[in-house]
Amino acid sequence: MKIFLATDHAGVDHKNALRHYLVEKGMDVEDMGTDSTESCDYPDFIMPAARAVAEDPENRRAFVFGGSGQGEAMTANRVKGVRATTYYHHDLDILELSRSHNGANILSIGARFVSVEEMKEAADKWLGMNEALEERHARRVAKIDTV
Repeated sequence: MKIFLATDHAGVDHKNALRHYLVEKGMDVEDMGTDSTESCDYPDFIMPAARAVAEDPENRRAFVFGGSGQGEAMTANRVKGVRATTYYHHDLDILELSRSHNGANILSIGARFVSVEEMKEAADKWLGMNEALEERHARRVAKIDTV
């Protein structure tokens, strides 16, 4: 599985920490920026990552970062085939639901609300889950891309 990372200026430290963590675990990671803490426009970095996931949603995932993660998830969700969810705190059960009920393929992390250690734990949980949508959930998710 290929993992894409993208962030705005508020999430640079989290992105870099997760990149190092995933690479150390032997994962195939592509960092799509930014590398600067200077103010920037998050769609410039999030949209290319979302498009990359949409090209092969069965074999690609992404983590995107921002201060809240909200704008980043909204941006990613503009791309057909992307299902981005936002993660804020140490409730790992929501990550399971994002995969098993919604087939989320991008996890947007609010860097101002999640510590680096919580982020690593969340990444392990989220990446370790099989989408395996039940028929009722698959039917609902399929309707997302028809509008």
